[in-house]
Amino acid sequence: MRGVMGGSRHVSDVVVIGAGPVGLFAVFECGMVGLRCQVIDALDAVGGQCTALYPEKPIYDIPGYPRIDAADLVRNLEAQAAPFRPVYHLGQRVERLEPSGNGWRVATSRGVEVEAKAVVIAAGVGAFGPNRPPLAGIEACEGRSVFYYVTRREDFRGKRVVIAGGGDSAVDWALSLQEVTARVMVVHRRAKFRAAPESEARLKALAAEGRIDLVVPYQLHGLEGDHGRLRAVVVATLDGETRRLPADALLPFYGLATELGPIARWGLNLERDLIVVEPSSCATSAQGVYAVGDIAGYAGKLKLILCGFSEAAMAARAIYARLHPETPLHFEYSTTSGIPTI
Repeated sequence: MRGVMGGSRHVSDVVVIGAGPVGLFAVFECGMVGLRCQVIDALDAVGGQCTALYPEKPIYDIPGYPRIDAADLVRNLEAQAAPFRPVYHLGQRVERLEPSGNGWRVATSRGVEVEAKAVVIAAGVGAFGPNRPPLAGIEACEGRSVFYYVTRREDFRGKRVVIAGGGDSAVDWALSLQEVTARVMVVHRRAKFRAAPESEARLKALAAEGRIDLVVPYQLHGLEGDHGRLRAVVVATLDGETRRLPADALLPFYGLATELGPIARWGLNLERDLIVVEPSSCATSAQGVYAVGDIAGYAGKLKLILCGFSEAAMAARAIYARLHPETPLHFEYSTTSGIPTI
């Protein structure tokens, strides 16, 4: 159920802040222990970064799926949560989180207020935007021939594409786009990439086959083109040696510039822009408030979607135990319990 109108008041067992993959799975896990959820997200659609930044990006580490596109994963997670009838408040961000009776009151930028017994913060990296390379004239090309996200792989069919960066996004999109582009050139300042080892091995195998050009060790130096349309990307070594790469599009993948936004004012224990949690329950320093996914921090934390799924399951059961101390939860596997009705 979508709730996007402002100025309304709601009551729920749990309010989930963030409708990305981990937030959606938190709705499912809460539903499995009989807890109803309302979900708030600043974006106009569920899915978080998977929807807003790279819906066609392949993901390889979801159990049971050798490969699944981000958009398909989001659709599956939304369908999985649907039997528990969550209410979504989209296109608005949470401005205030304050105690209310035995629970919490959450207030959004559009006047929605939700009274809940517990809160799950699944806000990912918080507010985000791309780290832009300092290239003269790049603003005129943005959205025309320079793109910080890929939302439709087909937009690059038959084009010469330069990808800049050495992390997972750069490597994963090079592997994906080489299937449809005329040419993919990957620019990185060193030969070693910061991507998953298997992905890096595939990248270098494709380079050895001549299907991808590895332009290393180089970094972006300048752009050539007119009226926002690229003709070439100029790259340079640390010694100043330059090279011209004929190109129709540039994809700089230098990560996201993130900020916590209002979360920083909620009085939670923070370390390096992460909410510190107790690992076995994902409880924060505020009673009844939990954090899961990329926003949660603890020793040994891995920022993987599958780890966020596990955290969502632990948080849901910790919330149940807190709300129903007199009724211990009898653990059952889903194959035995089925999908409960709430």
